[in-house]
Amino acid sequence: MTDRSAIVKRLLGPPGPEIGYGECFDHLDRFVELELVGLDADAAVPDLRAQPRRLPACHEDRASLAAFLRSGEATGRPSIE
Repeated sequence: MTDRSAIVKRLLGPPGPEIGYGECFDHLDRFVELELVGLDADAAVPDLRAQPRRLPACHEDRASLAAFLRSGEATGRPSIE
């Protein structure tokens, strides 16, 4: 049996204001860069962390961007991790 409260939470989305696709993609690179260097990405770009769960395309872009930056290919330098 499926947990109904989990379904309801997923349908309602995160509490508080939500950002749209355009704003998500506009700020995603900054958010991921701050995360990777250990800074408070949530304070710098509020409401973005919950967004990728609501928007699969945003989640995929976040994961791809993080992997790309970790690889070092973006700068030609060794990886961040």
